[in-house]
Amino acid sequence: QVQLVESGGGLVQAGGSLRLSCATSGRSFSFYAMGWFRRAPGKEREFVAAIRWSRVQTYYADSVKGRFTISRDEAKNTVYLKMNSLKPEDTAVYYCAAQSGPGRILSGSTTYTYWGQGTQVTVSS
Repeated sequence: QVQLVESGGGLVQAGGSLRLSCATSGRSFSFYAMGWFRRAPGKEREFVAAIRWSRVQTYYADSVKGRFTISRDEAKNTVYLKMNSLKPEDTAVYYCAAQSGPGRILSGSTTYTYWGQGTQVTVSS
């Protein structure tokens, strides 16, 4: 049974930082990539960042490039999203997700097999 559990969300002022964690269990050794997505109130879910397991390549949405950093700790089976210079428009529920097959598009939510329950991030102005 694969499980993804996010943590680290909360309330922060604009310009502040948060680090989200996504702890994985089950068949996490079979993941090919992991990503972070977010859904703001009244909006569609959108891609934030992703990391491929094989070459530790990272990818970011233009809206977060230079402010967010995705990383992984293989020993802890955990993926992180460090968010700096947060803006009110970053307010959303953040989800981590995992791909179970190779060569899939990282920015498309339909290419991910496993999802966490989400963690709320609220940035006040």
